[in-house]
Amino acid sequence: MELNKINSLVELFFKKYKEKKEFKNQLFLKWLKTSDDVFFTWEQVKDDICLLSEYLIKRLSKGDRCVLLSENRPEWLIADIAIMNAGGVTVPLFTTYSEKDYEYIINDCKPKICIVSNDIQFKKIKKFISNTVEVISFENFDKKIKSIENILEKNSQKEKIKISNNYNNEIIRKDLACIIYTSGTTGNPKGVMLSHGGILSNCEGAREILDSLTKNEPPVFLTWLPLSHSYEHTVQYVQITLGAKVFYAESLEKLLPNMSIAKPTIMTAVPRFYQNLYSKIFLNFSKQKGVKKNLIKNTILIGTKILNNEKLSFKQKIINFFCDLLVRRKIKNQFGGKLKAFVSGGGALDQKIGEFLNSIGLPTLQGYGLTEASPVVSCNIPGKIKIETVGPPFKTNQIRIADDGEILVKGENVMLGYWNMKKETEDIIRNGWLHTGDIGEVSKEGNLKITDRKKEIIVNLGGDNISPSKVENLLCLNENIKQSFVYGDKKTYLVALIVSESEENKNEIEFYIENLNKSLSLVEKIKKFILIEEEFTIENGMLTPTLKLKRKKILEKYKNDLEKLY
Repeated sequence: MELNKINSLVELFFKKYKEKKEFKNQLFLKWLKTSDDVFFTWEQVKDDICLLSEYLIKRLSKGDRCVLLSENRPEWLIADIAIMNAGGVTVPLFTTYSEKDYEYIINDCKPKICIVSNDIQFKKIKKFISNTVEVISFENFDKKIKSIENILEKNSQKEKIKISNNYNNEIIRKDLACIIYTSGTTGNPKGVMLSHGGILSNCEGAREILDSLTKNEPPVFLTWLPLSHSYEHTVQYVQITLGAKVFYAESLEKLLPNMSIAKPTIMTAVPRFYQNLYSKIFLNFSKQKGVKKNLIKNTILIGTKILNNEKLSFKQKIINFFCDLLVRRKIKNQFGGKLKAFVSGGGALDQKIGEFLNSIGLPTLQGYGLTEASPVVSCNIPGKIKIETVGPPFKTNQIRIADDGEILVKGENVMLGYWNMKKETEDIIRNGWLHTGDIGEVSKEGNLKITDRKKEIIVNLGGDNISPSKVENLLCLNENIKQSFVYGDKKTYLVALIVSESEENKNEIEFYIENLNKSLSLVEKIKKFILIEEEFTIENGMLTPTLKLKRKKILEKYKNDLEKLY
């Protein structure tokens, strides 16, 4: 399939369905919350898209917005494609938004239809929807609200056959596919307008990277990152491109048992997931003694050498054979036994974590992107991983480093603009180049390296530029430190908020910071810190839905405490 000749995401699905027709009754989508025998085949998904489209087309005009609020499940993808097939534009909402965010987004995008999964989600937006907006649900919970089940049942078998292979072929690549609101670390969310061509160009770039991992059989994905996030939203269409089997996880807490059921070959996640994974495995490793401890040490040492393309001695090759057999295979089996790659995006992955995971047999490809770029810009390639970088740019987009070090992106993947925000659009897209707000450089091999976040750089009293995220990542490598927040703009030194389970950990944390400071430059050293027990969460407004720190919100609560450290 030549992706550059596909006109829309709808066409992508139907063309892939025809390719997969001999497998039409095989598993395509499966929600692990349902019983083992409940799943969606390619044929069922196609029929449901057609039937839902038939219903929506009578109610939507081209460009009408349709809100989609649901946890991850097969109906999410069906609804998304059906909305676009009917000429509409999907507006995905996070299930973890604040009431204020729901109100703002619904008033801003003015939807014609709202699709919700159940009563729990409906209650979150009920008071912000006018009587003219039709509500459709995935589950039956209110007689006044039509469920997708009822809509599909009302279509006769005759009608089903009539519409079975039809799709909207009037959509072009420049047409608006979805409006994804960025949660943002400050202010109201911005509605990022992504085109069909933008997401398709991302699929083309991803296929080049993942093709080498999916030669023998269709890949298996285990999805847990919210589908309302631009990263996972695009991954859906990468999954279609690759003809994958897709499992939707029950929850983050049940991810490990879900892995043993789904046996994924590819998993996508944000850095916080890998940070937690590192902490758990490292803690387990540190408890080992004798021969086991020595074997683990060699696994990490030799694995890092292999990652950096260093030659192994004959003795190291023999030791590595046993490391594969007794350590890496055991770890791999905990993740289903078939994992070929973790893909990390949505933030910077600490280099130490990346090296560690790759060395112990969990290949981890770090990529880079932002919602405004549909969202992926670059990604490491299997077998050519440069852990300190985010890989080479996709061939479907260009990058340039501005004079001040800012990363600029140009290509079909660049957003059409911000919904209802002309000035903000003109500020970020200039002469066709998207100004990312990230600082970076390009290596000799052509790989992109992210060095800072333009807006989050701390400028101390001496005029030095300091990356708080770099120091925060290093702090969180300690098992006693759950989260951290570094502060010090226009100050003589840095201080930190440390989230830890108990005050009893204070001495150990002090010792860790003392040692960490030895490896940091003078301006990066943490001089003082406050220990707090309350975690930064989505619920308390201190994390974005993709688990990034909302620096402004944290400062609102803790600025006085931090100032007392000076």
